[in-house]
Amino acid sequence: MSKLSQLAETLIGSEIVRLGNEIAVRVNRGEKIYNYTIGDFDPQVFPIPQELEDGIVNEYRNKQTNYPPGDGLLALREAVASFIKDKEGIEYTTNEIQIASGGRPLIYSIFRAIVDAGDKVIYAVPSWNNNHYTHMNGGEHCVIEAHLENDFMPTAADIAPHIKGAALLCLCTPQNPTGTTLAKTELEKICDLVLAENRSRGEDEKKLYVMYDQMYFTLTYGDTQHYNPVALRPEMKEYTVFVDGISKAFAATGVRVGWSMGPAKLIGKVKALLSHIGAWAPMAEQKATAKFLMQKDAVDRYLVTIKNGLEERLWAIYNGIAALKEKGYPVEAVAPQAAMYLTIKIDLKGMQAGDKQIETQADVTEYLLSEAKLAIVPFYAFGADKSSPWYRLSVGTCKMDDIKEMLGMLEAALQKLMVTANN
Repeated sequence: MSKLSQLAETLIGSEIVRLGNEIAVRVNRGEKIYNYTIGDFDPQVFPIPQELEDGIVNEYRNKQTNYPPGDGLLALREAVASFIKDKEGIEYTTNEIQIASGGRPLIYSIFRAIVDAGDKVIYAVPSWNNNHYTHMNGGEHCVIEAHLENDFMPTAADIAPHIKGAALLCLCTPQNPTGTTLAKTELEKICDLVLAENRSRGEDEKKLYVMYDQMYFTLTYGDTQHYNPVALRPEMKEYTVFVDGISKAFAATGVRVGWSMGPAKLIGKVKALLSHIGAWAPMAEQKATAKFLMQKDAVDRYLVTIKNGLEERLWAIYNGIAALKEKGYPVEAVAPQAAMYLTIKIDLKGMQAGDKQIETQADVTEYLLSEAKLAIVPFYAFGADKSSPWYRLSVGTCKMDDIKEMLGMLEAALQKLMVTANN
C-alpha cells in the first residue's frame, strides 16, 4: 500500500481502544469483566435527566431536524451564559460562546486556531489527548511530568521554563484521568505567569492562550472547589478559552452538546473552522439543552443525584484499596476529589505470575485483566512514562453491587503473587 500523509503515517493508536478490544474478546467468551476503563456512563445506572430526555424526544417529534446555526442556537448560547454565570460567577456574551458536538471538535478547532507548526504547546502528563492534538497540529511538545505530591497537576514552577514563546497552555481541572483538581493558589500563580508573559510580548507577537478544559467542573466532592482563571484574574478573559458541555455533568456523553467560551475573535475563528468541519450539535439536542439549562431546580436536583452516586462509588473503591494497602499489598489510591475517576497505584513489576515474570506495566495490566478480571487504564495511555504504576479507574459504569466482589477478585490476584514471592 502506498504511503499516506505524514500525519496519518505517524498517528499513534489509542491504548484505551486496544484495551477495549481485548475486553470485548473476553466478554464474548463469556467472562465477567469489571470494566472500569471508559470515561462514560451506563445509562441504566446514570440516565440523563428526564427533562432533557423528554425535551429531545419532543423536539424530534416537532420535526426539528434542520441544520443549526454555525455558532449554535442563540437560545442555547444564552442558556449557557446564564448557567455559567450562575455556577461560576463569570459573564460571557453570546458572540463569545460557540456550540459544537461535544468537547472534541472544540479542542481540535481551538488548537487549529492558535497553534502553527513548530509552536510550543505546554501540557502536563498524564492528561487526556493533549499529546495527540499537539501532534496533529505539528506543535512542539513541552511536556511536564506531573507527580503525586501535586495531585498529578502542573505547577507554575513546572510551567515557567517552557513559557517563553509558547502559543498554548493546556489545563484541565477536574482532570481526566486523575480526578484531581488544580488548587486556587497554584492557578493564581499560573495566571500571573501567563499575564506577565503576554505583557512582555510585542503588539505584533502571538499571545499565549490557556485552553481550560472544565468538562467535569460541576462534579466536585467534599471540600473540593473548582476555580477558573477568569474569576481569579479577570484580565485572563482575553487569553482563556474554555471547553465545557453536558457530557459529564449530565451523563450525556452520547447526546453531543458542548460549548466553548473565549475572546470573541478567537471564538469567531473556531466558528469558521467548524463551519467547514460541520461538527455541530444536532438541532433537537440544542433546543432541548437550552430549555433544560434554564430549569435551574431540575439542573440542581440532577447534579445532587449524579454527584452522590459517583462519590459513593469512588469512596467505596478507595476504601477497599486502602484496606488492601493496610494488609500489605502493593496498592495505593488518591482520595476522591472530583470527576468520575479514581487514581490508583498497582505496583507489581518484578513479581512472578506462574511461569511468567511481570516485567512491564503492560504485563501488570494484562495480569489484572486475566486474574482479577479488572480492566483499568494505565497512566501511560495518557502520555505518562511507560513505567508508571498508576491507573485511572472510571466509575460511570460501576454497579455498587459489584464493588465488593471486584475487590475480592483483586485481593485474590494479589495474594497469588504474594504467595509466589514468599515461596
